[in-house]
Amino acid sequence: MALPAEMLVDAWREAESAGHGKKQKVLKDLAARLGVSLSTLYRELEDLGLKKGRKQRKDAGQMVLPLAEAQVLSAFMMQSYRANNKKLATITGSLDVLRANGAITAGRVNESTGEFLPLSETACARALRTYGLHPDQLRRPSPSIQQRSAHPNDVWEIDASISTLFYVPEDGLADMAPGEFYKNKPANFERIKRQRLTRYVITDHTSGAVFVWYVAGGESIANLGESFLEAVREKQGEALYGVPFHLYYDPGSAATKTFKRFLSALGITPVVHAVGNARATGQVEVTHNIVETRFEMGFKFTHVPNIQWINEQARRFCRWFNSKQVHTRTGKTRLNVWMEITQFQLRIVDVDLAAELLTREPEEKKVRDNLRVSFRGALYDVSQVHAVRIGEKLAITVNPLTPDTAYVVTYVDGQELLQPIPKIVVDEYGFESEAPLIGREFKGMADTELDVNRKSIQRLIYEVDTDDEATAAAKAKKLPFGGRIDPYKHLDDLPQIAVLPRRGTQHDVNASRIEERVLTHAEAAMQLRQRVTWNAARYAELVRKYPLGLTEADIEAMATYWSTANVVQIGGKS
Repeated sequence: MALPAEMLVDAWREAESAGHGKKQKVLKDLAARLGVSLSTLYRELEDLGLKKGRKQRKDAGQMVLPLAEAQVLSAFMMQSYRANNKKLATITGSLDVLRANGAITAGRVNESTGEFLPLSETACARALRTYGLHPDQLRRPSPSIQQRSAHPNDVWEIDASISTLFYVPEDGLADMAPGEFYKNKPANFERIKRQRLTRYVITDHTSGAVFVWYVAGGESIANLGESFLEAVREKQGEALYGVPFHLYYDPGSAATKTFKRFLSALGITPVVHAVGNARATGQVEVTHNIVETRFEMGFKFTHVPNIQWINEQARRFCRWFNSKQVHTRTGKTRLNVWMEITQFQLRIVDVDLAAELLTREPEEKKVRDNLRVSFRGALYDVSQVHAVRIGEKLAITVNPLTPDTAYVVTYVDGQELLQPIPKIVVDEYGFESEAPLIGREFKGMADTELDVNRKSIQRLIYEVDTDDEATAAAKAKKLPFGGRIDPYKHLDDLPQIAVLPRRGTQHDVNASRIEERVLTHAEAAMQLRQRVTWNAARYAELVRKYPLGLTEADIEAMATYWSTANVVQIGGKS
């Protein structure tokens, strides 16, 4: 009920004029006369604008908690958060710890009594918020900026999520009962981790088109590659296929040399967002929620036999979602926007060949004298490969985008690079189609690194400036290094040691005697007839004198004997 305004004004004036401590008595008496409670009277006075507010404290608006102490309190509370964002330290607990350690005082001194009054939890929290140091404020995300892509298949985003609701036992997909597979029970998780159902979601940034693929087990390079290649595989009449120009992904999902080489071979630029910055791939994160709430919810209402069945239904869902649901950013369906892709922007690849980049390491092939390598039954030209060396090996791998070329895996400044090499085309006679015709064309090979080094060394040997001068010097047989190098000078570099004579001991050598070979009478006769006049009488004399055969010394003695006899006979006749 509304009380008479005049009566309320008179009562208010009377209360204001009363002494200190007597105002409430005046108002209580008035409330009793009017038959209302004191709180009703106060409300009526306030409605008339007559109620006086509480007296403001002298230190109102001042920060009693110093900035330095507020920073320490904030730092302690921030450090207490766990990786899962669970807060471990409250303001009350933090104040107790920090005060006990003398890190902060967090209080004020009553100027009248000198009493130290600790600040309340509320006052400290209010101070933290005023300074902008409260953990709730500091844990808010930094400002974000919207990014754009140029056209369909310009940028894809890929992300994996392990379902917390479903796993795949031998008899089909089932609900993961919390009581049986509670996430904090390591033994239970270990038992089903290989059966977990992992969902890979891929979205086209421009159109928002969605592709979903399920695999058994957790995140791995094999599951990532399988899911990505299924999205790349040509699917006529559907959105999202072909090779994107950029791939945006989480830093932990594909940070392997093999996957980076795989992307490089497909002409894809990897874009890895900063650790903890999931907003960078916010589109794919939102799509995870769409798939869970609009597709996976159906798993509860039907029997799911296996992953193959899930992927078949997921493809049906993607066709429906991309062609029916209008994207709020474009005002069109995702399929309609993706179909605006041009021929240049839609890059088709042999998926099976591309899979080899993930399953096979590059093959080591030896460089031939003509700067060719043999790879998978064909020859490839490596003459344009930087620092190629004859006789050494190059790492060769397939090129899924261009079957007529392969890739050489090279390293520049520690970074792995893929350099394309062309396949050699031969004519009907087996000759290289680009080879020069004999007597009509001449094509020289450019100098390789080894050729350049060889010529440089040759110029150094003869101390000249040109290759022609080095060739002329070598032809003239000039001494290397101007003849200044003495190849035997080091032999005079002997230690300064006085060599004293040493007494030795006589050693008797027990040399093995070499037995002379004994020739037969016929062998001896063949040698002697070339040196002396030979006849039957002399052969008979030889057999008689040496019945067991002759040595070389015996033959020499008989030749001398008969020669002397011939001289004597000749002299006697004369």
